[in-house]
Amino acid sequence: MRNRKKKGNVYLRDHKAGLLEMTRTGYRFTYYKNYLSLPNAQPVSLTLPLREKPYESKKLFSFFFGLLPEGWFLDITCRTLKIDPKNKFDLLLATCGDCVGAVTVFPAEESESI
Repeated sequence: MRNRKKKGNVYLRDHKAGLLEMTRTGYRFTYYKNYLSLPNAQPVSLTLPLREKPYESKKLFSFFFGLLPEGWFLDITCRTLKIDPKNKFDLLLATCGDCVGAVTVFPAEESESI
């Protein structure tokens, strides 16, 4: 059984903006303090405004869910990468390093924290 990552670094353009984590109760997104201190810092989504306090959700945040492949492309992606289509977090980490748009998500080290 492979070691599943439970954290992802979220980038807005070339800036490491936040950390997305899968927790026992759902998901957490937290902006990095270094990112919040940038004079030109922008939220990764209008639904996740800039703030120091982490966002918590029982389900994957809608914004990140919207980055995932759909339809026939989801089917092909899941078969090729051998990822259960119900496992949205693994799918996000595997496919969103090359998303359309300004936001990308890459697997983070388990030791990484805010």
